[in-house]
Amino acid sequence: MPELPEVETTRLGLLPLLNHHVTQVVIRNGSLRWPIPQSLIESLPQQTLKALTRRAKYILAHFDQGVLLLHLGMSGRLRLLSQDVPPQKHDHFDLIFNTGQVLRLHDPRRFGAVLWAGDDPQSHQLLSALGPEPLDDEFSGYYLQQNMRTRTAAIKTTIMDSHIVVGVGNIYASESLFRARIHPQTPAKALSLDDCNRLVVAIKSTLHDALAAGGSSLRDFLSADGSPGYFQQAYFAYARAGQPCKICANPIKNIRLGQRSTFYCDVCQPLL
Repeated sequence: MPELPEVETTRLGLLPLLNHHVTQVVIRNGSLRWPIPQSLIESLPQQTLKALTRRAKYILAHFDQGVLLLHLGMSGRLRLLSQDVPPQKHDHFDLIFNTGQVLRLHDPRRFGAVLWAGDDPQSHQLLSALGPEPLDDEFSGYYLQQNMRTRTAAIKTTIMDSHIVVGVGNIYASESLFRARIHPQTPAKALSLDDCNRLVVAIKSTLHDALAAGGSSLRDFLSADGSPGYFQQAYFAYARAGQPCKICANPIKNIRLGQRSTFYCDVCQPLL
């Protein structure tokens, strides 16, 4: 699933559409995780795209009269294409702009979303209960400790909880915990303030490095212009089971936590 760096990379690739207006909406298959509103076919044409922002793993397209909420789901991609590029299988939704460019959603598994969020997107049910952005000042070691004081769940599953902090998915949780030298199975409430400060710094630095590399291209992800990301070349732990740790040469371990593969070094990340 695309995580925060991949979604932000996608958002940045769509910025050439700003200040242009929609001429046509095409819905080829509206049966995504939630049905694509058919009303978009009538309501979006002639509206100008004013801004593109991100909240968690959602891209918010701000138009004259409201906000379109876009989510990539498990395998979705948003591409910026020329209008003459023919649609392929799994190309479910197009926004055609007056420039001749097309914003096209490709989603083989159809777990993505195209939803109308109206004038107050932050009150939308998908956004209203989300935790802070991991790169914002609000997300601090003190905040993390205060919100984990009673949590017995493993720290890895805890930092992947979007009510605690958004956008830290499986890849970047494993990488951040490695950088912070924290075992992924450590109970969240067992972390000291120093541990939390170290983990927050690691999360922020991991995400910044991933953004600079254009995200991670595993399986399905390509940016809006079709370019791959390169952060996977810098992984310390994720998907490196059995390979030597880049710090101590001990083999990287792989366990299941919260039904997700979890990678770590039991020498560099001792269990508390």
